[in-house]
Amino acid sequence: MWSEGELIVRREVRNDGWAWVTSPVRVVEDTPGLLATYLAEGTPFTFPPGPEPHPWAGRDAWQGHGVLMLQRPGEAYAIWVFWDGPEREFAGWYVNFQEPFRRTAEGYDTQDLELDIWIPAGGDAWEWKDADVLDERIREGRFTTAQVEETWAVARQVAAELDAGRRWWEPWWALWEPDPAWLHAAAS
Repeated sequence: MWSEGELIVRREVRNDGWAWVTSPVRVVEDTPGLLATYLAEGTPFTFPPGPEPHPWAGRDAWQGHGVLMLQRPGEAYAIWVFWDGPEREFAGWYVNFQEPFRRTAEGYDTQDLELDIWIPAGGDAWEWKDADVLDERIREGRFTTAQVEETWAVARQVAAELDAGRRWWEPWWALWEPDPAWLHAAAS
């Protein structure tokens, strides 16, 4: 387990073993049931050389307010908390489908599976994001058919929970604020 405030490395690692983007994140909470990490505004991205660019390869660092990532061990998605505007108002929840995180000596590895759900603040409505790209990723060889089928199975379960009004994460995470020392610390 990591300590609150500890700086660790989040890596997105593809099927071929290549970590195609890395970034430092702050540990907010690390318990047997939850890993919460924070990607501060201005946090730099590192794109190790490889066969193709990461979709964010044109960005040097995280832009906008930081993002809080809530993930439970063994689950194939994380809940990202977004804020917007000069007053840092809660914008919504983002269900980021990804491989379950795997702890490493420096932090954790995962792989973004591209399918997402956006739940805007102030409502129960939600929408799919990037649902149209999964078949293309199979054709490109980035994902296998089995991976995409499994991603959709998990996504449909999450969607059913949302439709039933059930969310495992606490709504007070929308009000969470980082330690002021963390706001740009990862970028330095």
